[in-house]
Amino acid sequence: MSKDILMVVTNHTKLTDQHKTGLWLEEFAAPYNMFREQGYNVRVTSISGGKVELDPNSVPEEDTPKWTEARLQLEDTEELTKDIVDQGYDAIFLPGGHGAMFDFPDSETLQYALQQMAENDKVIGSVCHGPAGLVNATYEDGTPIVKGKKVNAFTDSEERGMELEDNMPFLLESKLREQGAEFESGEDWSDYSVRDGKLVTGQNPMSSESTAQKVIEALVEF
Repeated sequence: MSKDILMVVTNHTKLTDQHKTGLWLEEFAAPYNMFREQGYNVRVTSISGGKVELDPNSVPEEDTPKWTEARLQLEDTEELTKDIVDQGYDAIFLPGGHGAMFDFPDSETLQYALQQMAENDKVIGSVCHGPAGLVNATYEDGTPIVKGKKVNAFTDSEERGMELEDNMPFLLESKLREQGAEFESGEDWSDYSVRDGKLVTGQNPMSSESTAQKVIEALVEF
């Protein structure tokens, strides 16, 4: 049975004047391909629409034909709107990239989307810095969506390992813990993802496929 997936990506493009960022390619392209291989309908949106910039460090030096179709989806994205959210989806998926730390948490439309998905018991998936979208996401009664849930994301240790913690508005692991999440993680830079019911989160780019696979499993089960 076909499923409808809403993917939301970042538009934020710099940490400092010298340090460009954006969407991390693998965290978008690998799940996109896996969802399409399942026959799912995938709608790609971004916080402000238009061309989505990739983090330069995420672009392989060699051509990657398997990601060509996914990259084409980023040339001119739809802006995420409440009208789009209200069309009904079986799952929402948030790839990362450091840019997500800046435009995901305070996007009212993304917060609305996550609340609607949670209230309607749909699947929510995110990987690496994508869970930045979850830090302010709540149910209608104000309870954080992550409260009491097993959650994973880019760890504070990994952020410090990249020496970018001072450029971040907050540390993602710490913020999720503050919201009541039961944070679980693997070794730094290892493939690690967690599923708690219909909430799926992954740790880093290496976790892109395992996170997407858990989303698929949740969709099959429910």
